[in-house]
Amino acid sequence: MNLRPITEDDLHAYVDHALAPERRAEVAAYLEDHPDIAGRIAGHADQRQMLRAALAPIAAEPLPAALNLSRMIEARTRRRWPVQWAAAAVLLLCLGGVGGWVARSSLQPAPGGLVALAQEAADSYQVYAPDHVRPVELRASDTAQLTEWISNRLHQPVRVPDLAGSGYRLMGGRLVPTSHGPAAMLMYDDDHGDRLVMLTRPMNKADQNAPMTAQSTGEVTGIVWADDGVGYSLVGRVPTQSLRPIANEVRRQARTI
Repeated sequence: MNLRPITEDDLHAYVDHALAPERRAEVAAYLEDHPDIAGRIAGHADQRQMLRAALAPIAAEPLPAALNLSRMIEARTRRRWPVQWAAAAVLLLCLGGVGGWVARSSLQPAPGGLVALAQEAADSYQVYAPDHVRPVELRASDTAQLTEWISNRLHQPVRVPDLAGSGYRLMGGRLVPTSHGPAAMLMYDDDHGDRLVMLTRPMNKADQNAPMTAQSTGEVTGIVWADDGVGYSLVGRVPTQSLRPIANEVRRQARTI
């Protein structure tokens, strides 16, 4: 039986889980035979998951009272507004709400430099560290393949640090999308199940080198720095004083590339 060719629409529908089971199986088989395309689709899937996680708090916000349909109908009945006026009011309220979110976003400058890298690492930790099914794309048993993959995508050699001496073993890693391009994420855990995430990516010209700085986002603490145009951020739910010597070991090994 001749299978239909796999199209870009099929690939996007595969990421969105919008394919029928039979077609999804065909696309999955296609991706197994085309690892280069599979890597790109995995990146799209990671980006979708991060976007959903980032927007979840907004989706959970209660509906503003001004947009409550029952209250709007009650006000229309009480004031006996013409239907056209009520519709116009609803439209203006919706546009005003959307405009407010857009204006708020446009007035808040996007973080850059080490601050952005620290936030990206914290976001990656919050998305992937709690995952006990598939926290990483490639396991530690595939370290050679993982190293080649992330080095090729970042267009520079990436070394996977060995943190066994610090009590943490490599679980594996994956590529994650950021507003500054792809970044390599490596995950480690200890005998108690506590996890650390290291995120690394190229930095812009203004942040080629920077000393280690402590950063924190909620319960996630981190150490962030840059060496020779490459940024590093090590994060976890551990005290900063415990994280710093591990970060020093990461930096020491990275400098041997």
